[in-house]
Amino acid sequence: MNKIEEAIIYATIMHQGKVRKLGGVAYILHPLEVAQILATMTDDQDVITAGILHDIVEDTDGTLEEIKKRFGDRVAFLVSSESEKQYEGESRSESWKRRKEESLKVLKNTDDHGVRMLWLADKLANIRSLAGTYSEYGEKTWENFNQRDPEMHHWYYQTIAEQLELSLNKTGAFKEFIKHINFIWPCSFDSDKARYKKYREVSVEGCTRIGRGAKGDVYRYDDELIIKVYNHNNTYRDVEQEIAMARKAFILGIPTAISFGIVSVKATGDEEADKYGAMYELVDADTLSGCIARDPGQVDNYAKLMAELAHTIHSTKVTPEDGFHDAMERIGEYIEGGIGREDQALADKCMALLDALPETDTLLHGDFHTGNVFLQQGEALLIDMDRLSIGHPILELSDLYYFYVLLGEDDPVVIERFMGFSYDTAKTFFRDVLKHYLGTEDEKRLSDVAQKASLIGYSRLIRKIRKQRKVSEADNMTVRRCVERISELTDKLDSLSF
Repeated sequence: MNKIEEAIIYATIMHQGKVRKLGGVAYILHPLEVAQILATMTDDQDVITAGILHDIVEDTDGTLEEIKKRFGDRVAFLVSSESEKQYEGESRSESWKRRKEESLKVLKNTDDHGVRMLWLADKLANIRSLAGTYSEYGEKTWENFNQRDPEMHHWYYQTIAEQLELSLNKTGAFKEFIKHINFIWPCSFDSDKARYKKYREVSVEGCTRIGRGAKGDVYRYDDELIIKVYNHNNTYRDVEQEIAMARKAFILGIPTAISFGIVSVKATGDEEADKYGAMYELVDADTLSGCIARDPGQVDNYAKLMAELAHTIHSTKVTPEDGFHDAMERIGEYIEGGIGREDQALADKCMALLDALPETDTLLHGDFHTGNVFLQQGEALLIDMDRLSIGHPILELSDLYYFYVLLGEDDPVVIERFMGFSYDTAKTFFRDVLKHYLGTEDEKRLSDVAQKASLIGYSRLIRKIRKQRKVSEADNMTVRRCVERISELTDKLDSLSF
C-alpha cells in the first residue's frame, strides 16, 4: 500500500460520521477533492498526501505527531501549515478573524511551494462549494457560517489569491479560484487574472547585488537597468502600491526613481519559487552605499548629500488626505514589539515621550539609508518608497541611528554586510549626516539629538531580535543591554524634540 492509499484509509476513519457544512455530504469527499486538485498541479506524493490529511488536526482528535510517525516529517509540516490555532473559551465566530490572520501569516512567509499548492487546492475546493450555494441562496448563504459578514470572507479569499498569484497564476486551479471570487464578489480581480498570464521573466543569475533592504535585494541587471527583487512574501499588489507611492512622491518634488515595469524573477539556487521584481532605468548609477565603499575618504561629502536629501523630504508638507500613513503606527510597533515585551512600564514611558512630540505635516521616507539612494550623474534618486509617511523628523533620524550605529554595536560585521563599508565609516557617516542636517558641529548638540534618536533605535533592535526563530545567549545579552540603555534614556530625557 502506498502513502496516498494509506492516507485515504486513515482520513476516512478519522472523518467518519462527519458532514460538510454546505451540502451535508460526507466530509471525506472534501479532502479527496483537495487531493484531486493537487494532482493537477504536482505528482509529489507528500503534497497530495497532505491534501488528504490537511483537516485531521483541526477537525478530529488526530495529532501532528501521529501524522509525522505514519507519513513522515514533510507531510506533517504541510498539514501544520493548514491547521489553525484553536482558542479555548472563545467561540469560533469570536476568534474567526484572529485565526485567519494568523494562518495567513504562515502563507505569506512560506518559501515552500508545496504549502502554496496545498492552500490553493483547499481554498478552491471550499470556494467551489461556496459559489454553488451562493448561486442558489444568494446572501442567505452567509447564515451558515461562524463569520456572517460576507466582506470578511471576501478579504480572506482575495488575500489568499494575492499571495498565490505569482507562483501559481499559470495553473488551471488558480484561474478557477479567481473566477469563483469574481462570481461572488464581482470585479475583485481584473478578468485577465482568470486567464493565462505570463509575466516577463528575467533572471538575476550572475548579476551583481548592489543593495539590500528589508523588502528585498537590488541588482545591477545591465549597463542601463537595475532590478529590485522583492522577498517572496510580497504580492503583486505590494509592488504596485510601492510604485504608486513613488509616483506620488515624484509629483511632490521628491527625487525618485520610477519603475517602468513589474517582472517575474526566476528562482535560483535553493529557492523554490519565483519572486516579483521592479525594473528601473538607471544608467551608470550606483547606490550611495557603493559609492562610500569605493571611496570612504569622501564620506563627509556623501553625508552632506544625504542630509540635503533629508531636508528635501522633510520640507515637503503633506496631510493624511494625501494618502500617507502616520509614522507613529510603525514606531508604535517597534516600541510594543521591542521594549514592550521586556518591560511594559518602560514602554509606556517611551510612548509618553513620543506622544508628546508636536504634531507635524512633515513627510518622512521611512526607510532612509544609503542602500535606498542611487547616484546618477551626481543626482540622488530614492527607491523603496512604500514607507512614506507623516511624522516628526526625529523618527527618521532614529532610523539612521539604527542602521549606522546600533546594528554594529555587538557585531560590526552586520553593518559591513548590510552597507558594504566598515562600522567605523558607518559611525562617522551618521555623525556627519547629523552635523550637516542640524547645521552645527557643536558636540553637545549632536550628542543630545543622537541620544534622542537612539531611544527608538534600541527598542527596534529588541524587536528585531525577538522576531527571530532562535535567540542565542548573546542575543539575550544584547536585549538586556538595550533595556538598560532605554531605562537610562527615559530617566534622562524630558523630550524627543530638537
